[in-house]
Amino acid sequence: MNGRRQPPISPVAVLAVVALVPALLLWAVWQWADGRAAAADDAVPEEVVGAAPPPTPQPALSTGLLSYRRGAGELSRDLNTNAFRAAVAPLLSRVNDRSCAAVSLDGVPIGDVNVGQVVIPASNMKVLVAAVALEVLGTEFRYTTRVVGPAPVGGVISGDVYLVGGGDPLLSGEWYPDSGLDRFPTFNITSADELAGQLAAAGVTQIQGTVRGDGSRYDDEFYVASWGGGVAGIESGPYDALLVNDSRVLGDDQRGADPNESAAREFVRLLAEQGITVSGGAGTGVAPNGAPELASIESQPLSAVIEEMLTTSDNNTAELMVKEIGLEATGSATRQAGLDAIAATVAGWGVDTTGMVLGDGSGLSLDNRLTCATMLGVLQHVGSEGPVGAGLSIAGETGTLTGIFGDTPLAGRLRGKTGTLNNFPIDEDPPAVKALSGFLPVAGGGAIEYTLILNGPTISDQSEYRPVWDELATALASFPAVAGPAELGPR
Repeated sequence: MNGRRQPPISPVAVLAVVALVPALLLWAVWQWADGRAAAADDAVPEEVVGAAPPPTPQPALSTGLLSYRRGAGELSRDLNTNAFRAAVAPLLSRVNDRSCAAVSLDGVPIGDVNVGQVVIPASNMKVLVAAVALEVLGTEFRYTTRVVGPAPVGGVISGDVYLVGGGDPLLSGEWYPDSGLDRFPTFNITSADELAGQLAAAGVTQIQGTVRGDGSRYDDEFYVASWGGGVAGIESGPYDALLVNDSRVLGDDQRGADPNESAAREFVRLLAEQGITVSGGAGTGVAPNGAPELASIESQPLSAVIEEMLTTSDNNTAELMVKEIGLEATGSATRQAGLDAIAATVAGWGVDTTGMVLGDGSGLSLDNRLTCATMLGVLQHVGSEGPVGAGLSIAGETGTLTGIFGDTPLAGRLRGKTGTLNNFPIDEDPPAVKALSGFLPVAGGGAIEYTLILNGPTISDQSEYRPVWDELATALASFPAVAGPAELGPR
């Protein structure tokens, strides 16, 4: 090795060599392919060669191989995501210290504030109930209501007949959805008329005994103790494994004190419409083991029941679903068993459940606590295209969102679960609640997941929560803010 320095290698020369190598390789491949093509042309008969005209030449793309337009899809998502984060920022700045909000795009975080703050979720609780019910019970699960008793002889049943509840929260007379007794009419019902009609079709004309309602599948807790004043019997309950028309009978707008007795009275009325007389009227009782089944009816699949619960925010449906979850998961048909199963299932999904306390399924309980991290995690787990996403109210069109965002670009697009709890007196805790969580499907696939849970002394007043909701609408409607893949693609 001598001491003389070698002259430096020019970077330009290096680049020239690097560029030359691919060019030489391409030239060699072209020469080889051209020779193959010439040989193939010589071997093809003349009549075959002329049978198919060559394709019309297409103009070559002017976009270079290394242009950003070659990665238009990724580029579009990056540009839109950055713009979306900026659009969400004003929403986050309006959320008070007792509230939380979080937004993600196909699971990718966009923005959040107080995401670990423990809040009262109100009816957003129903999203957790629906999500866990689908896993524990299954999408195709159906509730079954049965009629049991002595076999008829000559059209006459001698003895008591039992209407045995299977937990179906939507068992209804066909008059009930159009009764105007509920702000949001029930739908996807199970027809109690059809059940009565089965007995008539079997030739039954008389029951010499009593029709007894049997809700013994579940425990006898008709209300939740942690509900606030003015809730029990008005917003929800009484309920049991046997529930018809939310414990109402045609001609009586008030809910009956015992849902089993009310169900029996309504069934006696429906039997009369079918020409079946009942000598002993209505009552309650537990069916004898092994009693012959006289008729039965199944609910629609669980996905349809969930749709009704989420769209109309049906409190009774949520509470009964919790008990069915408990029965399936632990063998105990109680509210607490169901809530324990919900907590364990959500945690098992890997969702952050820090601070979560569950008091009921409807969200009416003042004990419920969770974070926006938990709510967003559940939404991301179930996805926008499953039964939960499909079952949510649609902005400006259905359920509790019928009158919301109808004059915005979100109309007909945004899906969400609302939640409201008022607070009297306003100077005492727990605070009022106004919540909205759900999805905004994105053109071309995927969805925005969002949750906004507002807590505050008077936050349920429209003058307080609507400006924040409007900011949410503005933020969500901004996506996509810049060009999509088609506009950014090669030209």
